[in-house]
Amino acid sequence: MKRIALIVLTILSPLTTHLSPVSAQTEVTNFVPGSTLDGVNYFLPQTALRVTVVAEKNVTTPGELNKYAFRYLRLQDVPVSSSTAWAIKSITVEPYGVPDHHKAYNVKVKSKTVAPLVALTHDGILLAINTDCEEEALPELPHSVPAPAPQNPRQYMNQEILTAGSTAKMAELCAQEIYDIRDSRNALVRGEADNTPKDGQQLKLMLDQLATQEQALTQLFSGFTQTSSEVFSFTFLPTQETDKAILFRFSQMEGVVDSDDLSGQPIYISIKNTGNLPQRTESPETDKKKAKLERGIYYNVPAREAISIFDINQSYASIECSMGQFGYTEILSNVLFDKKMTTKVLFYQENGGVKKLEQ
Repeated sequence: MKRIALIVLTILSPLTTHLSPVSAQTEVTNFVPGSTLDGVNYFLPQTALRVTVVAEKNVTTPGELNKYAFRYLRLQDVPVSSSTAWAIKSITVEPYGVPDHHKAYNVKVKSKTVAPLVALTHDGILLAINTDCEEEALPELPHSVPAPAPQNPRQYMNQEILTAGSTAKMAELCAQEIYDIRDSRNALVRGEADNTPKDGQQLKLMLDQLATQEQALTQLFSGFTQTSSEVFSFTFLPTQETDKAILFRFSQMEGVVDSDDLSGQPIYISIKNTGNLPQRTESPETDKKKAKLERGIYYNVPAREAISIFDINQSYASIECSMGQFGYTEILSNVLFDKKMTTKVLFYQENGGVKKLEQ
């Protein structure tokens, strides 16, 4: 959170030492960058969405001896070429506030005025008046999980296999080694091996080692798949409500791609108003009252929206949140901030609505 409020109070301290009982009010005017040196510029927020996609990547590599998989191990349908396949594991949506440059204002403190304590975010969003408030950060993104390193089957090959004169001979010897490993494992499990350990932990270690050797050599025939978890994160700033708009596209070969990249299938977003926003009443009487409030603090009355992310087959995420850009703007009366009152106001960082008001 910016500590501009404290700086402003320091700058304005000569003014506050000459206050008189005359009506003291805080004036708010439309924001013009660089137009004032005796006030605080602030923004009201519009609500952006951080979309985080966790996807699983599977890279399949064929085995070096895949042509002999059926002959020696009776393995069918083994891969014969490399391939990559992506799948969406989860999608999360997190609302947060970004400055709305169409809603920029200046808290200007004139002579004979009580200077308020103004708390802002690092990018100028109004957080609080006459009270302190810490800026809230978005949660940390989940971490990607890299694929484990593939096994090296050659470290389990004996000299006869490594010096085989042809690929066919290597395949035959590797297959025989696999069968020997299986026989050794079965003998240990049945207690028939000459070196069967009496300690259960030692037996487990020996069985695990044999399983590792078998898997490494078998992958020469069957191939192997490396699985990793990747995280894609981006910001989406809604400008209008929608029943079905393309948020991004997802390719089974590339993962998350841009919304205009036709190599991927569309992932949609819907943003629908829940209908619980109080309607503004316009009349000559209310217009007169509002005209008297032109000196005050602007805030949002956000609209409640239902947000869903989905494709043609399933729904990935559904949340409800209040969004500043789909509501309207109101003003807190300057009477709340004159010399006779020290009103404390907290605002929602993500939508600019009033969170708490104390007098």
